[in-house]
Amino acid sequence: MRMYFRELKAGIKSLLIWTAVIAFLIFVAVGKFAAFEGSPESLAILDNMPPQLLDALSMRAFNLTTLEGFFGVMFVYFALMGAMAAALWGSEAISKEERNRTVEFTLVLPVQRRRIVTTKLLAALTNCALFVLFTWILSVIAVRGYAPEKSLYDLLRLEMLAMFMIELVFLSMGTMLACVSKTPRRVGSMAIGLILWLYFLSIIAGMHEKLTWLRYLTPFGWFNASEFFRSGRFEPYALVLTGLIVVIFLFAAYAVYDRRDLFI
Repeated sequence: MRMYFRELKAGIKSLLIWTAVIAFLIFVAVGKFAAFEGSPESLAILDNMPPQLLDALSMRAFNLTTLEGFFGVMFVYFALMGAMAAALWGSEAISKEERNRTVEFTLVLPVQRRRIVTTKLLAALTNCALFVLFTWILSVIAVRGYAPEKSLYDLLRLEMLAMFMIELVFLSMGTMLACVSKTPRRVGSMAIGLILWLYFLSIIAGMHEKLTWLRYLTPFGWFNASEFFRSGRFEPYALVLTGLIVVIFLFAAYAVYDRRDLFI
């Protein structure tokens, strides 16, 4: 428990920075919504954009003059920020010991390597849960002046659950990369590069019907705001793939970290 709280304390600054960034995003976005709500004709600018791009970004699936539609489009930003934060928390928790040359001190503790990984992973998971909670609370605060209906709160609940599951995938991915990589200084950039590549893959998947199969290759395709807004639930395959990928990544992380030579 002492190690767990030490990791939590070390991650407070990062959590506060990510929370401040997403708070800024939410309040600026809600400020823009006021312009769309009061002037629906301003949406005419979307007519000049390629239909394929609008479909890929789910901008034609929602009515931007409603809070539900606006936050439906906002989900992609929540997902991206949650994915990046989770991947960095997972990778940083492991790689910083080797990068800062403190891994030797950690290894002399009377605990197994896998227990060290588990403790760091739990601290990073706590940050992920808090980040989702703060995003949820800030969203509710930002829209309270518009007298939102119950449907908005239902959508936010689904979005926050989806955001957390995406975080789980990229938290386990970041942890796995840190455990298997022999270049700790590059783990964070590798994780961000993979996230951006998977995000653009989801955009490509939405541009043409023949490319929709690509959505099954990226977590950003598994959780589509327009789909779970209409159905009120997640697709079963999304939950199965999330659990499967998390188990595979964590199994690889523990298996490799237990045996590889660490950079001291």
